[in-house]
Amino acid sequence: MVQPARSGIRRRIFVLGGLATASASTLPGIAGATPATALRQDPFTLGVASGDPTHDGVVLWTRLAPEPLAEDGLGGMPNRTVRVQWELADDPRFGRVVRRGTALARPETAHSVHVELSDLRPDRELFYRFRAERYLSPTGRTRTAPDPQTLGTELRMGFVSCAQYEHGWFTAYRRLAEDHPDLILHLGDYQYEHRKGDYTIPGGNIRDHDGPETVTLANYRQRYAQYRTDPDLQAAHAAAPWLVVWDDHEVDNNWAGDVPENAQPTFLDRRTAAFRAYYENMPLRSTSVPQGLGMRLYRRLRWGRLANFHMLDTRQYRDDQACGDGWRSCPAAEQPDRSILGRPQEDWLIDGFRTSEARWDLLGQQVFFAQQDRDDGPGKITAQDAWDGYVASRRRITQGWIDAGVRNPVVLTGDVHRAWACDLKLDYDDPTTPSVGSELVCTSITATGDGRDTDPADQSILHNNPHLRFYNNLRGYVMTTITPDRLDADFRVLPTVSRPDEPIDTRASFAIEDRSPGLHQTYDRGLPD
Repeated sequence: MVQPARSGIRRRIFVLGGLATASASTLPGIAGATPATALRQDPFTLGVASGDPTHDGVVLWTRLAPEPLAEDGLGGMPNRTVRVQWELADDPRFGRVVRRGTALARPETAHSVHVELSDLRPDRELFYRFRAERYLSPTGRTRTAPDPQTLGTELRMGFVSCAQYEHGWFTAYRRLAEDHPDLILHLGDYQYEHRKGDYTIPGGNIRDHDGPETVTLANYRQRYAQYRTDPDLQAAHAAAPWLVVWDDHEVDNNWAGDVPENAQPTFLDRRTAAFRAYYENMPLRSTSVPQGLGMRLYRRLRWGRLANFHMLDTRQYRDDQACGDGWRSCPAAEQPDRSILGRPQEDWLIDGFRTSEARWDLLGQQVFFAQQDRDDGPGKITAQDAWDGYVASRRRITQGWIDAGVRNPVVLTGDVHRAWACDLKLDYDDPTTPSVGSELVCTSITATGDGRDTDPADQSILHNNPHLRFYNNLRGYVMTTITPDRLDADFRVLPTVSRPDEPIDTRASFAIEDRSPGLHQTYDRGLPD
């Protein structure tokens, strides 16, 4: 059984798709003095990552932690700044190095490293690695986006969410890496805040969190380190650049702005610590460095003229959930001044619609966008933590892309631990109105455990909401292939996450045709015999 790396256990080097590590002697021109407090264990236990690619740049990331589960959150590192060399090459054996340099891993940022590169060639596959003293990191694969004026032919993009370490093995991450994506989106719940035993699944958890519920900076740093020791997660980070946004569990369940789910007098201190740890552990640009009590996470990435990615933050700026949260019949959800994004972010998003020249505009965000009405009668029972709790905000965004003439709007969603596919409407109460966009919802990596295969025909909520086209309760991710004429989405699922190294399969596939809002199902595996 695959076990996560632990303090004092030699880290295994995983080779993926021909990427391999090399000995330190293969790094020409890089040498340094060994200080009296030299590192005595491999500090690259958390792997490597890259993210936020542009046509001429990308962010390279690592964090030094020879003892990743140290309770103080500092990973067993000495209290000094460490020089970290990095290299970027055209080939995985680093025979054609295109850039190299040195970064400083400082104690005050938990010895994390963010190398923000620019002036690279567009649409280019690249390989990178780090060295700290005598230790060499694994190799990662990354790439730059196409030139902004280039339409391009194809983008392979996968998106994921909700990886609860205790609820299963992270096999879906490795299978995603093996699907050879150009880009990976993580839509939130990268890690969970609970202490051991507080969030259990039927039959018991597969593995346990170390440490208490995450409240302090040390707690969050330790928790991220535990997740990042997982070899399957490391494989996914090493396979492609990531675009990340948080949801709630990176801080606390169902937090909304400065309001926690349950009363916490020191919640803003907790949120500040969570924001800081999030930046330290993600391949983010300096524009996302936390400032004061806030952190700017919403941003836009262009993939040539093929796609715009509008990455949203539906937590930090939202109004508190109406009617006490949960599934409710809630007239207050319709109030016109309520917003899930906050008005500045709404304006930023709508302005992005107006200026977009992309073939596809994709909204990477956290919570269910389409209406889900659970009332079998004439009433309406909806989820107040989702966009259903912010009806006017949803209508402003939807009307915004209609008025701007966005060619192909597609909402990408996580959070709900189930796979869904939805047609989007301006008026969900009138099913005869035309579709104005599409929503794809990925299931969880592991959260809530194995789940079970389900037949959409058996789901009453799909009958009550005809714009909801697909539902499944297995774990996995969504893999998309985006071309100028079409977006294809495969719902990739595992039979179980309670056993490691399970095979992946496609449960269903949908297509969205250029200038034709709405989903067309192209494949359905059906239930096993």
